[in-house]
Amino acid sequence: MSVDEESWPSHQSTPNLPSTPYEGKEPSYEVTLPPHEHPQNLPLLTRWVAVVTICIGAICTACASSAVGALLASFTEIPAALEFGVGREVTILAISLYVMGLGLGPLIAGPLSDVVGRRAVYLSSFALFFCFSWPVAFAPDIAVFLIFRFVTGFVASAFLSVAGGSVSDMFADHEVATPMAVYTMSPFLSPELGPLYSGFVNQHLNWRWTYHILTIFSFLTLIAIYLFVPESYLPVVLKRKARRLRKETGDDRYFAPAEHSGKSFGQMLLKSCTTPFLLLLREPMALLIDTWNSLILGILYLAFQAFPIIFGNVHGFDTQFVGLTFVGIMIGMLFGLTTVPLWNANYRRRKLALNGQAPPPEIHLLAGQVGGILVAGGLFWLAFTTYRSVHWIVPVIASVPFGTGVYFVFSSSFTYLVVAYRPVAASAMAGNSAMRSSFAAGFPLFAGAMYNRLGTVGATALLAGLTAVMAPLPFIFYRYGARLRAKSKFATPDPAAES
Repeated sequence: MSVDEESWPSHQSTPNLPSTPYEGKEPSYEVTLPPHEHPQNLPLLTRWVAVVTICIGAICTACASSAVGALLASFTEIPAALEFGVGREVTILAISLYVMGLGLGPLIAGPLSDVVGRRAVYLSSFALFFCFSWPVAFAPDIAVFLIFRFVTGFVASAFLSVAGGSVSDMFADHEVATPMAVYTMSPFLSPELGPLYSGFVNQHLNWRWTYHILTIFSFLTLIAIYLFVPESYLPVVLKRKARRLRKETGDDRYFAPAEHSGKSFGQMLLKSCTTPFLLLLREPMALLIDTWNSLILGILYLAFQAFPIIFGNVHGFDTQFVGLTFVGIMIGMLFGLTTVPLWNANYRRRKLALNGQAPPPEIHLLAGQVGGILVAGGLFWLAFTTYRSVHWIVPVIASVPFGTGVYFVFSSSFTYLVVAYRPVAASAMAGNSAMRSSFAAGFPLFAGAMYNRLGTVGATALLAGLTAVMAPLPFIFYRYGARLRAKSKFATPDPAAES
């Protein structure tokens, strides 16, 4: 029987209740939350402070991934490579191994958050990130440096997978778009901040200060997470409430549904860990969206190799000014964020037209349709303006629509995956994060060879062509997504289909 707090005393004196999972035994009391305790009904300020804090964690995590980028402005003078006595290719692994950690970590962090809760994963993630950042900053040799770059990426990955689940926990379908749009900005704007700040740091200080600053940043973020991010995963909130009731009342019959699932912690964790893979294997829609996202993120990380070639080698920029060339992508993303009210207004119009019923999740793919076109168009523009004879400002301007398109693609995809696969939102985001981070880890490794072989025009045009091939996906799923969800074991069915 479901109960709320106001009726606890009557339950102890009223044993005449239907039994729950224990047929034939004395009655037990299934705990539920009164409306004001539900994560989606927490004060709006509390929820938004939590979202902003999570975004700060994502910024720190993603910024660390690309901070090495500004060091690659020259093919011959990489401070870390000179100190460790290794070549450029080995130093590039500092980006790839970190991003690979970001890709593998969500396969554990996302499912684990469905078992132990979001807050526990966030706190342990950033505590470990802070601790393991010290060996990176003070690495005595290249082996220690690279090993702990991978480890820090692995432990910090929660903010690229669990965060989407937290947003969906705290905001209902009709209000999730705006917080998801704000969150989406943080992990994809931050890679451009990395070269921007590290370019100035490495121009005027020792390269290790890039990591000293990140270590300080991670410590401050850990404190903010502890203070401002509540537990938002409903099954875990119910379990904690049941434990509290048992302790306060001395009545062991209070329980949360997750406590009597009949599965051990290991079984629940194993099931949660396999869900991201099942989504990729059994859900063509999730697989193709994840592949599209992976290609675009791979290109974004490849830019940390391409921009030093385009602006360092072709236009003769030094380290700090190569970092500044990423401002175009940042401006594009920020412009994309300013359009969120327009997309929300469209959502409200569709809802009004449906007599107050929420539109299907496919409504969130409209931004992705625009984004796919802008990404391909921006890259083609960039490709054919990389000649030395063309003023450097032109390719920087070309990166603006590319940045806007990247933001639209990821904002649209994330919101769609969270809403369309709400029952397994964290696992859906974990699968997405694993795939796109794997692409992002691999792309920088062949960027130099590709640009040497094809030139700045040919290599960038090839990337533009690949994004053009993938651009029709949001149009296709906008039309056929409802049919695919109706056949899915994981997706959220339309309300109309349920009635």
